[in-house]
Amino acid sequence: MKDSARYVKIVEWSDEDQCFVGSCPGLFYGGCHGDDEQAVFAELCEIVDETIALYERDGRKLPPPTAGRDYANKMLHVA
Repeated sequence: MKDSARYVKIVEWSDEDQCFVGSCPGLFYGGCHGDDEQAVFAELCEIVDETIALYERDGRKLPPPTAGRDYANKMLHVA
């Protein structure tokens, strides 16, 4: 398993931006955007891999993983 699988990747529609926005909370701020949901997800995965490579190159410890915490079901109870 790649380290990138340990981080939640989110692609969602933004009414404000009128496009899909990809983010990886806990690993980096910002992300990517575009008109094609699958293309945004693919780009997001590349950015996550590149970010992890930068952490490793700089000898920095990765942030705590965010995957496996069942955020989607927890958010159902917030609304």
